[in-house]
Amino acid sequence: MTTSTDVVTMGETMALMKAETPGPLAHARSLGLGMGGAETNFAIALKRLGTSVTWLGRVGQDSLGDLVLREVAAEGITTLGIRDAEAPTGLMIKERRTLEHLKVWYYRSASAGSRLAPEDVPVDAIRNAKLLHLTGITPGLSESAYEAAMFAMSVAREAGVTVSFDLNYRAALWTEDKAGPVFRKFIERADIIFAGDDEAAIAVGHGADSLDLAHKIAALGPEQVIIKNGPLGCVGVIDGSAYRQEAVRINAVDTVGAGDAFVAGYISDLLAGASVEDRLLTAVRTGAFACLVPGDWEGMPRRNELGLLDASEPVAR
Repeated sequence: MTTSTDVVTMGETMALMKAETPGPLAHARSLGLGMGGAETNFAIALKRLGTSVTWLGRVGQDSLGDLVLREVAAEGITTLGIRDAEAPTGLMIKERRTLEHLKVWYYRSASAGSRLAPEDVPVDAIRNAKLLHLTGITPGLSESAYEAAMFAMSVAREAGVTVSFDLNYRAALWTEDKAGPVFRKFIERADIIFAGDDEAAIAVGHGADSLDLAHKIAALGPEQVIIKNGPLGCVGVIDGSAYRQEAVRINAVDTVGAGDAFVAGYISDLLAGASVEDRLLTAVRTGAFACLVPGDWEGMPRRNELGLLDASEPVAR
């Protein structure tokens, strides 16, 4: 019996290997081992902010699968891990060529995560949740994963559960021409959309600016559209009104996972009944925190830490 949580998300989480110092990967003498994935980055950030969440994904019947499931469960997330004896856990390797430039190599073709299928979807968990969160990575993995995401969305809509969708385009998975029509299908069925400028343009064509892109997406049906602009903050069209929120000024160390953290901040506050202004402020703060330490999810903040970005005294005694 599945314990109900406020949010359900699903998608592939992979093992992660990364060099500990900048430079060509070919000369690295050691690699750190961890895990990462957009949906679990989001889930970890959400849980640390105090919102209960369930994650479902497929991993191999291997040690890397053990690693993924152990790390996710250790964060207090309800973990529905499906072990696949016929496919390996996906792997990504990070190469930090310079302090400013990061390259991610993916080894996920025919992975366990890409074998996600409609029969894997946690129907009861979705029906009992307040919100289902999906990303554009899942439908790009395979036809069965696309069908699983679509089925999960239909389950949520029939049950009156809010659906959020983060476009999260990955060029390593598919071309913009292939992703665009799929993104539009999900946009038309979702209540909340998150995207960067470039991702929004894949779905609706180029706009005059970020706010114009948000209006174009909103015209397809979603009531809340938020465009993430990194160090420039964000804009949104929410219930027909336009909003802007400046970013928090930081010295970024690693921006991977910042977009997932941003989404978690917004959704956590949404479910708590916060105003639009407060949602957007929490979103940019949570996203900023994710950039302050190396790693995809390690820097996700607890809610009582959000005010640290406003502190003038760097030492707490």
